[in-house]
Amino acid sequence: MSTISRSLFIAAGFLCAFNLPAVFGETTAPPTDAVRVREPAVAGVFYPKDPVELSRVIDSCLAGAKVTPFDGELKALICPHAGYPYSGPVAGFAYRLLVGRHYETVVVLGPSHYADLRAASVTNAAVFRTPLGDVPISAKALALAQSSPFALEPRCGVQRPDWWLQSSRTAPSVETADTWEHSVEVEIPFLQKTLKDFQLLPVVMGEVDPATAASALGRIVDDHTLIVASSDLSHYYSYATALKLDERCVKAICDLDIDTMETQEACGRIPILTLMHLARERGWKACLLDRRNSGDTAGDKSRVVGYAAIAFYAPAQEMFTAVDRRYLLELARKTVRAVVAGGNLPEVSAGSLAPKFTAPKGCFVTLTKHGDLRGCIGYIRAQGPLYKAVIENARNAAVSDPRFPPVSSDEVDQLEIEISVLTEPKPLAFESSTELLQKLQPHKDGVVLQIGERGATYLPQVWDQLPDKVEFLNNLAEKAGCDRTDWRQPGTAVFIYHVEAFKESDEVQAGKTR
Repeated sequence: MSTISRSLFIAAGFLCAFNLPAVFGETTAPPTDAVRVREPAVAGVFYPKDPVELSRVIDSCLAGAKVTPFDGELKALICPHAGYPYSGPVAGFAYRLLVGRHYETVVVLGPSHYADLRAASVTNAAVFRTPLGDVPISAKALALAQSSPFALEPRCGVQRPDWWLQSSRTAPSVETADTWEHSVEVEIPFLQKTLKDFQLLPVVMGEVDPATAASALGRIVDDHTLIVASSDLSHYYSYATALKLDERCVKAICDLDIDTMETQEACGRIPILTLMHLARERGWKACLLDRRNSGDTAGDKSRVVGYAAIAFYAPAQEMFTAVDRRYLLELARKTVRAVVAGGNLPEVSAGSLAPKFTAPKGCFVTLTKHGDLRGCIGYIRAQGPLYKAVIENARNAAVSDPRFPPVSSDEVDQLEIEISVLTEPKPLAFESSTELLQKLQPHKDGVVLQIGERGATYLPQVWDQLPDKVEFLNNLAEKAGCDRTDWRQPGTAVFIYHVEAFKESDEVQAGKTR
């Protein structure tokens, strides 16, 4: 990073927890009617000050991240907040999930590193500025500040960090918990790069009761709100010790084990616990995206800081139980084995099946081998009972997908089977290509694209490989045998469907945890 002193990154970006002295300078709360810009404090310290370089660094972090699929609506993220060379590659795993999604409000909860704070400090600024531009502050900030333990930039003692003279801002006449705080600020450029239009609600959290904070926060969190809890994990242990500590901490988070999490080492323990309380109340689940430490990314392994990227999601409503899923997956595998061996298709007594298996349903069966596609065939619209659709499409995926040679007998045990059960496709109304892009919901919508007499579909799982809406439609148009941009032409029709998808490896893992 040519525009930034690497030594300064090591001093400020890696060593991200600071000890506060026993005596603090007192500050007074700013006037409540002030309209202010929250200037960047750590541009050039924790991340590049030059917008072109900053954009390039974030793009690199996102490009190096893999998408971890989960079946549900993304509600929240836990992201690290050290200097970008150290924690940026891990943060990329979380923020890549936001590409193509839309949220009206993003709440960022960061721990206080420099203030003696006994509240959750809500900003009094009108905009939050970074080298990438200004983000408007949500009107919900004032509403949240009315509910304890949240407050509008409350009076507190502030200790300037060692690097304040290198800060990208000048010291204001009145310093607040947010003046120098990096835990919130480092998240904002990633949000600016991955989300289009959103309003921000930044909060610096001190020593507050997480359950009370979650209750207050829940009143302003709706389906169009994303929460980001900013935290690193263990600090300054040896590499081997940090691995054990961080594994224990991440397990507590993903299990929503609040009692255990209260004893863990994480500088953002209060933001994380606040999120965990809200997740338990609303039935959200947690999914680990990435876990590493500074010894893995950019530092030595003698004293490391741990980082994790974790997603919280509301599970999709499921028609099929674990037993149902195993039945359909076993039926598909029996079919593949039979057709590859030249035998007959499995016989099923329809009278003994539950109505959900005999109901007409669209269905796709996907075969992968060591993670690579090996066959995928299905019915977009129902052509008969679901159990028959599974048998027929398992057979067709194994021996009739024109993109691949038939599956051989020595491949069968190397295959993984995934079944996607579709809802009935519904037409999506739009007046222009711009409106079409606005209405598409990545990671949720399966899309049927009809251009004249040609058509093709992508299952919702394809968003994991093509999260950008334009690229998704460009590739789908090519799959239909058209030019990449033909989907922009008048007369194009789009149909939307959703799926309940399940695969063998997920069911095996679920069985181990039950």
